[in-house]
Amino acid sequence: MSVAGFPVGQEMNVTYPDFKVSLQLQSVTQMSFDIADGPFAHKETVSIQVQPLSNGIFLVSWVEESGATVTNVQDFDRGIVHSFVTLPGGRFLRMVGSIEVTRPADLPSDDRPERNKALVLDAMTALFQQRDASAVARLYAPNYVQHNPVIPQGRDALQKLVSELAEDVFYEPGMLIAEGDYVAIHGRIRGWAPSPQVVVDIFRIENNRLAEHWDVLQNEAKVAAGGPSMFEVDERARQVARRT
Repeated sequence: MSVAGFPVGQEMNVTYPDFKVSLQLQSVTQMSFDIADGPFAHKETVSIQVQPLSNGIFLVSWVEESGATVTNVQDFDRGIVHSFVTLPGGRFLRMVGSIEVTRPADLPSDDRPERNKALVLDAMTALFQQRDASAVARLYAPNYVQHNPVIPQGRDALQKLVSELAEDVFYEPGMLIAEGDYVAIHGRIRGWAPSPQVVVDIFRIENNRLAEHWDVLQNEAKVAAGGPSMFEVDERARQVARRT
């Protein structure tokens, strides 16, 4: 983990209960802010120190001309800022504000789609290629919600299902599509039903775990000569190639 994901160039408003501040993230060492109204109204450019805490979460600290010290936990995944301020007189403030981006970063900094796609691919191959039931605790949220009506609810039920999979169950991942906290993966599974099935699995990710799942399955059918197939083993590789 590094500061590479810090959204340099981003401008945003952070709304706290008693005031609003406009921030400009000029670099990983400098930031400007403008508080137009309220008891803390002023403008300033400050030297900052940025420390990554987790994916999309950064600890940002600085000292103002007045002597006030500020530590922000800027959570860009959830769009919130936790602020901890010690004023010159010693008064200590804890505040939580919501982020409204008014100008995006110079370079894309939201790597959630790629992180989430990697998480889903890891889960599908660990469970339905390697039949590794222990991966459920690592990859799935404790309150995991299952929308497939024939699979019992919860993480324990999923772990039991994986531990009892037949040896001939095998999943082939295809293309992945991700936006925000959602990922869809197209694939083919053998041994789950009498005939191979083509499936689209949709996941919602929360706190870097799979929190919710939907799926649609269809028996794989032969296609007319020369026509496109329902699933192709190299479709994920071709999808990646098109983006590069």
